[in-house]
Amino acid sequence: MADDGRRGDEDDRGPGAAHQVFVVMECLLEKLKVLNYEEEVLARHNMKNLSRHYFVSNPYLASNPGEQFYMFTIIAAWLINAAGRPFTEPQEYDEPNATVSNILAELRAFGVKVDFPPSKLKSGSGEYVCLVLDRLAEEALKKRGFSFRRPKYPTETTEEESLVDDNAELTLSKVEEELIEEPDDDEENGIDLESLRLRTTHAEAQLSSKLDEILESKVDVAEWNLEVERVLPQLKVTIRTDNKDWRIHVDQMHQHRDGIKSSLKETKNYLDKLQEDIGKTLEKVSSREKYINNQLEHLIQEYRSAQAKLSEAKERYQQASGWVTERTRVLAEISEELEKVKQEMEEKGSSMSDGAPVVRIKQSLTKLKQEIVQMDVRIGVVEHTLLQAKLKEKSNMTRDMHATSIPEAAGGPFA
Repeated sequence: MADDGRRGDEDDRGPGAAHQVFVVMECLLEKLKVLNYEEEVLARHNMKNLSRHYFVSNPYLASNPGEQFYMFTIIAAWLINAAGRPFTEPQEYDEPNATVSNILAELRAFGVKVDFPPSKLKSGSGEYVCLVLDRLAEEALKKRGFSFRRPKYPTETTEEESLVDDNAELTLSKVEEELIEEPDDDEENGIDLESLRLRTTHAEAQLSSKLDEILESKVDVAEWNLEVERVLPQLKVTIRTDNKDWRIHVDQMHQHRDGIKSSLKETKNYLDKLQEDIGKTLEKVSSREKYINNQLEHLIQEYRSAQAKLSEAKERYQQASGWVTERTRVLAEISEELEKVKQEMEEKGSSMSDGAPVVRIKQSLTKLKQEIVQMDVRIGVVEHTLLQAKLKEKSNMTRDMHATSIPEAAGGPFA
């Protein structure tokens, strides 16, 4: 809505409204120079000076949007601080939406009405960027007590008035010299105020009489004209025109002004006629528009009812879409669980129908029998070895017993 209103204002302002942002940017640059932004902002951040149309959104003046947005935030923060409100200087990688919101909040605090969306400032250039900076610069200048005043132009005087002024100044200087050169007899005895007053009155009377003599000429006009005709060839002075002279520019301005006035008189009638034609056409268009609106009133009502039904259908569709999405999610979960169950059943079925486990069991049994046979053989060998050891030990014990019994028999009483 704000964009539509502003677009309507631009149409009312005329075709030159698109170039108004250039004027605002130039005024903003002058205000920044008054606030000494070169030393307080550019020198501190090591940045280059701004051009006359830096923040203007123009395809012929394309620049880096990120750099422009960062420069906009830095200058806006500096202007807010200069206007007397504390504001933290944003960094280069801060969130743009938060930075823009903070700047607009400070702008509203100054009593400025913000009737445009914050997204207009994220590009770092354009009409709204220039307007925001311009209002902040005005607040900073108001805080420092600076105000722009209208220029005072010097009044233009003719040559005769300048000659009269010069003669009056010369006469006044002569009278002052005479007053200074007059001897003062009462210097030793002190200052005589009465004589000084009389002397001043006499000097003023002389000055007024001499000025009257200058203003009232007693020269004969015929003799003056003859003298002028005689010395006229000698008074010719050739002056080279200098295009840089301000007098030439002033003359050109006067010529252009006269030309504009004469052209305006000629074109005013055509413009008035064009205005009348446009007014009549607008009246016809408005009447036709009213007629069409009256004729299409029932169709507009039907269209509005259809729009209401469409919005209701869209709302129901969104609700149904949400329900379908939820059911689809549940179906996906169930399908995933079903796949897992199928995979487990296939694994169990394949393991039950496969004869490989039986073969492995038979092989294990055969191997187990072989190992049992080997163990039996080893056990037999061990038993045989043990039996041999027992028999050997028994034979050794029998031999020892016989060996001990024979000596006892030999050493008896019968020996």
